[in-house]
Amino acid sequence: MKILAAIQALGALAQESRLGIFRLLVRSGPEGLAAGEIGERLELPSPTLSFHLAQLKQAGLVNARRESRSIIYSANYRTMSALLVYLTENCCQGRPELCAPAFSGAAATAKTPAKMRAARA
Repeated sequence: MKILAAIQALGALAQESRLGIFRLLVRSGPEGLAAGEIGERLELPSPTLSFHLAQLKQAGLVNARRESRSIIYSANYRTMSALLVYLTENCCQGRPELCAPAFSGAAATAKTPAKMRAARA
């Protein structure tokens, strides 16, 4: 991954709604979710959702495909992996095993936007 692509991807993720959308799509797997479903789950109005999805798509972080009358969005795992490699390629002075815990247990304990809203209620 080139530095400009990394900057664009990180910039797209540096916003709460877009980060929430991307994390939801990562969890949903390669099947993805319809735009309406994303909006419902994250409680985002359609115009706002469309704007954020366009930003993520422009950064190469999400893919879109049409199925009947719906547009299905999914995480672009290739770009996500390239960004992670770019960020960690020279990790810990050549000791990448020190980075391993960041990828193993963190995902199991991470809170989703819905869990965070429920905890605040």
